[in-house]
Amino acid sequence: MLKVALTGGIATGKSYVLAKLRERGISTIDADDVVHEALAPDTPTTVAITKQFGPGFLKPDGSVDRALLAAKVFGDTAARRELEALIHPVVYNTIREWYGTLGAPMGVASVPLLYETHRETDFDCVAVTVCSPEQQIQRVLARDGISEEEARQRLAAQMPAGEKARRADFAILTGGTMLATDQQVDELLAAIRRWPA
Repeated sequence: MLKVALTGGIATGKSYVLAKLRERGISTIDADDVVHEALAPDTPTTVAITKQFGPGFLKPDGSVDRALLAAKVFGDTAARRELEALIHPVVYNTIREWYGTLGAPMGVASVPLLYETHRETDFDCVAVTVCSPEQQIQRVLARDGISEEEARQRLAAQMPAGEKARRADFAILTGGTMLATDQQVDELLAAIRRWPA
């Protein structure tokens, strides 16, 4: 089975591309969904985060307040690394288990911090979504309701998109029209179907 990673910086269109691959019949998993499930009430990850950062980062229902925690860790490198040490193993273990149960010729896993975690060798090939940093900032501001300073902190915490594109096997440029992105998704799919597993 071909294991494909889809990565890219914040607000570069990963979710859009993943949805388009899913529409085309490809099995997919999204690390963001894995994290969301891991931060639900009473999970081992939520318990560990509460021990590490305190109960003040929980919502009334017992789930982790992702926005509050993000505000802390994106301004504190040490705290961000502590959080990543709790979350990344859960993400990669879940993705590995998912591939183990997948009865399909290929599966695509969206992993935003693939290169930052040095896990690209877990996959047969890597595709990256890319747009300009200013487009990323504008999309984050429109989507997440945070300040420009917070948006820039989040970009700064990730490897630059150009570096990810240089390392990847495929790059999807998402700064243009949706039609242009869709055409690149079709080109990506044709290419990875020919990729040696």
